[in-house]
Amino acid sequence: MTIANSERLSYRLMNENDAHLLFELDQDPAVMKYINGGVPNTMDDINNTFIPRLKAFTNVQQGWGLWQVNIAETGQFIGWILVRPMGFFNNERVDSDLELGWRFKQCTWGKGYASEAANHIAHTLASNLAIHSFSATALPDNLASIAIMKKLGMCFVKEYIHKDPLGDCKAVLYRKNLR
Repeated sequence: MTIANSERLSYRLMNENDAHLLFELDQDPAVMKYINGGVPNTMDDINNTFIPRLKAFTNVQQGWGLWQVNIAETGQFIGWILVRPMGFFNNERVDSDLELGWRFKQCTWGKGYASEAANHIAHTLASNLAIHSFSATALPDNLASIAIMKKLGMCFVKEYIHKDPLGDCKAVLYRKNLR
């Protein structure tokens, strides 16, 4: 699957050859604040944890994976949009409910790039009639991510303990039903 450019951005699925970009993004403690408390990931973290997880959920035909987001005019890498079935890593996988997530360089915050990218990718994937909804999770105090969820038309579902092999955390769940 390919995703056409949006107004300002271009997209492509990431793979293990993009480890250096993932590492670069994760070096900013502000970017990592709501991921792991602000600790930059090491290259070992990227290669031994993140890349194997990426390979596990990437499905080119379905459009699942990390969609690299670049400024269309310059080709500058600014972040990524996650697309995978909800519950993929906690044995509650739901292929008709796609999880959206995002991580962007701090220098791009407040410019609408994450909202533009997530909305564009979701809109593209929504043409698949097997997709019934899009969901997203965030820590309850991650107000910027929650604002993006609301811009995408997602509604609050619940506050809960998000289960993941890398660690459980208190989270909020938002969802947009399509069908």
